Amino acid sequence: MFKSVNPKVDFIELEANINNWWNENNIVKRYLSKNDDSSKRFSFIDGPITANNRMGVHHAWGRTYKDLYQRFKTMQGYKQRYQNGFDGQGLWIEVEVEKELGFKSKRDIESYGIDKFVEMCKQRVIKFSDIQTEQSKQLAYWMDWDNSYHTMSDENNYTIWHFLKRCYEKGWLYEGTDVMPWCPRCGTGLSEHEIVTEGYQEIVHPGLFVRFPLKTSDNKQTEQQSMLIWTTTPWTLSSNIAAAVNPDLTYVRVLAETSQGADEEILYLAKGRVKESLKGKFQILDELKGHELVGREYQSPFAELPVQNGVEHRVISWDDVSEDEGTGIVHIAPGAGKEDFALSKQERLQVIAPLDETGVFIDGFDWLTGKSVYEVNEQIFDSLKSKGVFYHLEKYKHRYPVCWRCNSELVFRLVNEWFISMKDLRHKIADITKNIKWIPAFGLQRELDWLKNMDDWMVSKKRYWGLALPIYKCECGNFDVIGSEKELKQRAVSGWSKFDGKTPHRPWIDFVEIECSACGKQISRIKDVGNPWLDAGIVPFSTLGYRNDRDNWKDWFPADWISESFPGQFRNWFYSLLTMSTVLENTEPTKAIFSYALMRDEKGAEMHKSKGNAIWFEDAAEKMGVDAMRWLYSRQHPATNLNFGYQSTDEVRRQFMIPLWNIYSFFVTYAKIDGYDPFQHTSPEISKRPELDQWIISELNQLNSQAILSLENYDSEKATLLIETFVDYLSNWYVRRSRRRFWRSGELNSTNAANNFDKLCAYTTLYDCLVTTCKLIAPIMPHLSEAIYQNLVNGDAGNKNTANPQSVHLSAFPQANHSLINEKLSASVRLAMKLSSLGRAARSRVGLKVRQPAEIALVTLKSIDENNLLPSIAAQIKDELNVKKVEISTDDKGILDITLMPNLPVLGKKYGAAVKDIRANLAALDPFEVYGHVKRGEKVAIGDFILEPEEVIVNVGEREGYSVSSDGGYAVAIKTDLTKSLVDEGVSRELVHHIQNMRKSAGFNISDHIILKYAGNKKVQEIMHNHMDYVSSETLADEIEASTPEDDFYIETVNVDGAEVIIGIKRYA
Repeated sequence: MFKSVNPKVDFIELEANINNWWNENNIVKRYLSKNDDSSKRFSFIDGPITANNRMGVHHAWGRTYKDLYQRFKTMQGYKQRYQNGFDGQGLWIEVEVEKELGFKSKRDIESYGIDKFVEMCKQRVIKFSDIQTEQSKQLAYWMDWDNSYHTMSDENNYTIWHFLKRCYEKGWLYEGTDVMPWCPRCGTGLSEHEIVTEGYQEIVHPGLFVRFPLKTSDNKQTEQQSMLIWTTTPWTLSSNIAAAVNPDLTYVRVLAETSQGADEEILYLAKGRVKESLKGKFQILDELKGHELVGREYQSPFAELPVQNGVEHRVISWDDVSEDEGTGIVHIAPGAGKEDFALSKQERLQVIAPLDETGVFIDGFDWLTGKSVYEVNEQIFDSLKSKGVFYHLEKYKHRYPVCWRCNSELVFRLVNEWFISMKDLRHKIADITKNIKWIPAFGLQRELDWLKNMDDWMVSKKRYWGLALPIYKCECGNFDVIGSEKELKQRAVSGWSKFDGKTPHRPWIDFVEIECSACGKQISRIKDVGNPWLDAGIVPFSTLGYRNDRDNWKDWFPADWISESFPGQFRNWFYSLLTMSTVLENTEPTKAIFSYALMRDEKGAEMHKSKGNAIWFEDAAEKMGVDAMRWLYSRQHPATNLNFGYQSTDEVRRQFMIPLWNIYSFFVTYAKIDGYDPFQHTSPEISKRPELDQWIISELNQLNSQAILSLENYDSEKATLLIETFVDYLSNWYVRRSRRRFWRSGELNSTNAANNFDKLCAYTTLYDCLVTTCKLIAPIMPHLSEAIYQNLVNGDAGNKNTANPQSVHLSAFPQANHSLINEKLSASVRLAMKLSSLGRAARSRVGLKVRQPAEIALVTLKSIDENNLLPSIAAQIKDELNVKKVEISTDDKGILDITLMPNLPVLGKKYGAAVKDIRANLAALDPFEVYGHVKRGEKVAIGDFILEPEEVIVNVGEREGYSVSSDGGYAVAIKTDLTKSLVDEGVSRELVHHIQNMRKSAGFNISDHIILKYAGNKKVQEIMHNHMDYVSSETLADEIEASTPEDDFYIETVNVDGAEVIIGIKRYA
């Protein structure tokens, strides 16, 4: 029935073989169509992976989650779509293509040709989507790869047009002027979402202190009286309009040495920033409130620039000014700061915008005009020094926004952009957000916090490759929004023939002009492209046929479950999904959102290609194996960052995969020897099987029930830990305690009915456990589960003789039989395992070998119910601990030495000097009585004091002649005094151990019977004679003779209990 199993498995080679078998048998295609006729549906909508590079191991983490839950639902019989998504529009693609072409700025793109550049962007997306498809297949991510969606598709773009049209119709889409984070290298603004998510780095900037000389009432500069200002962006001083103070903050007028130390000057600054800001000696002359400075005029440091002509620089009031950093007086440049621009509207300040889209000073800035913002600091310092207003300079390290694609430091620039207003939408989205199940649960509040505090959504970018915003703006002030390709064709007055047949991208879309709906003038589309999160946010509509097949869309919307990494997606994909679904249908786009943390390297550092610590997926898969990676990912707590390195899966293999394989190998080895065939032998009724079998079947069904519940709640971490625990039970308790049942002589058709039945029970039970475990792990470990399933279910017959599905992935997910769950039996065996573990620890503490029998194990239990369980498990504990008796220690006094101490650090704070009375009263109590209270978690009465259990320190020692191990109220004491009889029995067990090892070294088969000869001293001969039946049964020795073995024996000399013994074995003819 079964093929032989190599106990030394190469998991990576196994995966390659299974992949080939899947391909040869068309398993993936059959899996995808398995539930086509099912009435149950599970709708998963994929958050598209950016098709811009090869997959890293962090991508594999997220795709493992997506695959395992779809596999689980497939095995449960749900019909699914299995549609993967590729994100392929936006700046991230453009930047990589620019690198390939050696471009330095947007001007290079326009010189090269927008059409050729856009085509290269498309080709890059196609190239890497193909690569990622093959990598995903290597991960065993089973999707309908011929039906992947692309965000660059016409349907995706036109569905966004429909969304924007709805925003326009509701009055939510508008063009606004604002100061936005801007990347001079990329020539585009960045939205708040992009900056908050991944746009900050620790950077050292100049912390510049500069004087703003105050003027008198007749507009003359006050002699040596200045406000002290601090800034980390010296270039913005060129556009200074005002200085802001907090009206309620206390400021001081200080007589201070000048920075040269020769003269004195008067400076104004916040009282709380004096020590941090001033250099040299100073004297506070008087104090004043900020409102007393409001309205004062001052000399701006660059008032001589042409753009500053006519500007009146004055002090204004701003409640947001604080003493946390700087000087408490803030320089205001409305054209170069977002908050400054908002303040300018309140205070009716002039606005000077200094930079063009490349970060170069525009006309009107005299000697600064034509210079890059990144290169002017030193010249600005020199200019300030020449005017006598430079105070001093420090190095200031802080978090500053950078472009998340090219890494350039951002500037803040006054621009016109297109926005979706959140004024009305914010609360609608929040209400919908509350209808969704968030995993982890904190996701809900995180999303709500973002919605509460975010600005309007900037949806435009001044770039080339991306969604062409369907906005047509007229000089008359009107703008029109096109909602579909049909509407565009109907309203086109020119250029349609040039565009027809092309994708709705630049430059082809810009051939089309329409007529302004207000004045009738022929107008063109604005040149902006869309924020790329529009592309991903629309997929619950574009991929399901929202525009053209509404019935199909209704069948699959909303999704049952979506998943992406949470640090950024609350502000990006989750947000865009929620917004677009609210606008279009005023309902949630999914029933559940599952998110997970970040992947770091094995030392906890961020992974980056530039650091050299990023790991490509295929490199990891070839070294570590896909199944081990998938199990590691699945057992990770999703809210916790995963530290990943090439050794990360060692524990998975060592503690789970290899033990499971060893059980499987053990089963097949003996099943072949005994001719066990699950399809030929009748399975004994479970109720008639031995208790050990009934126990593991009970545990199996508990596992099955809990695993289903965990996976249905998207808790793969819990499911994997439950499975690991079961496999540990199966290996270290069931199989270990059942070995002799499999070792017994005779095949299953033996005439020994009792042996025959017991062995059949053991085989059937272990077989059922292995097959069910295969199905339970199949969604997570697709290769290993398939390999084991193939042999156990199909065997060497290749599925020809069974009615079972050919692949484990075509099987149904197992269902628990709750009638087979025996809670009492499970509790008793788990208690036996607990006590056995403590007993082994007690033996180990004194070096008492496991093969050396001891007289008695005394156990301390936590409850009367557990005391009542002991008789049913005493035999197991005796066997496990190699003791002759197991008894309950009724009062601990026979084996333990208890001492009590007050927990002084806790009690001292609580009772002070009264601790002395507590110590005295505690010494007078029966330590065993107090130990009992503490062990049961009860309060302890000590004189007039009632103490909590943790306020008493209990030191548990042991009496002479016993070794004790305790944990959580349980204790096991092994008697260490040994009689001669016990010592001799221990020697016999050591001899058996040596003979078993010799059988392996000699290459004997497990079932081979042997002839045994030995030569040793009189003591050894006596021991062998007295324990001959035991030695014979354990080693399959049909003949045992005390004589020197001949040359045709396999011979070894061993040392047993200080005596030299010559042992020889050979096969019994």
